[in-house]
Amino acid sequence: MNKGRILVVEDDFDISNMLRIYFSSQGYEVQVAPRGGDALTMTRTQLPNLIVLDIMLPDMNGYDVCRELRMTARTGHIPIIFLTQKDERSDRIAGLELGADDYITKPFDIEELRLRVQNAIAAAQRQTQIDSKSNLPTGRLIEDHLRKLMHSDQPWAYIDVKIDGFDNFTDVYGFVAADEVIRFMALLIGEVIDAHGTSADYAGHPGRDNFIIVTHADDPEELRRVLTRRFNDEVRQHYSFIDRERGYIVVPDSIYGERQAPLMTLATGMVSNRTYQFADIREITELAAEDRRRGISGEDSAPRILSSW
Repeated sequence: MNKGRILVVEDDFDISNMLRIYFSSQGYEVQVAPRGGDALTMTRTQLPNLIVLDIMLPDMNGYDVCRELRMTARTGHIPIIFLTQKDERSDRIAGLELGADDYITKPFDIEELRLRVQNAIAAAQRQTQIDSKSNLPTGRLIEDHLRKLMHSDQPWAYIDVKIDGFDNFTDVYGFVAADEVIRFMALLIGEVIDAHGTSADYAGHPGRDNFIIVTHADDPEELRRVLTRRFNDEVRQHYSFIDRERGYIVVPDSIYGERQAPLMTLATGMVSNRTYQFADIREITELAAEDRRRGISGEDSAPRILSSW
């Protein structure tokens, strides 16, 4: 069972390799970044559940890595444990003031580190409501971010994203395969935001087949088009060759025995403060969901004022 994804940011090969081998044996997926810049790139590409971060790195110090992660909307929730030789009280305070969740000095007890990693991941999922499959924020975290948007003067667009046909896929291929689709979706959202969005963009996962994006991109419609096109093309890799070729799956049916169902596609709806004014976050989510169900772009529809500020 995969207990989560850990990113080890450490330039000492012996230490990073030891941590990779040990935590892999404990059921974690482990990635290693020898430089701070590598860590930032890898984190944007695929969100880890936790980061073990050295302070003394060859290109930038761990404090700067931590600061940038905390200041970026998509990575601000990831637990960070500093693992370093710097054991002065001032160093510990500096790390914790930047928002690190824990601070461990070298040499360290590997069992103690394991427990701290385990507890930090559990606490993050419990307190901040992080989905264990996508590693994206859910529930309260999404609501908190939307409340901040209500007070923002910057232009933004909220995109409601739903995987159509997900339940049929789950019925035929099972929950393990369905979880892989969720991970694929989260990874794809990150890639599209990196290519067509901004560093302030935000992604969330409010429900199993439902995702949201808040983008500050100049052209949010382009981001939405690219996301939809890539999903519809690339999700086919999750089907068998036969299902890909015929373009549908055969789903069990309680009345007819079985029926044909189309392959998964992406449905999206969008609203923006460029064209609307919102009184509360429910208007944002409900109007985006309505736009998704209509299949009409919020940017293309006629502007209308829903309420005054």
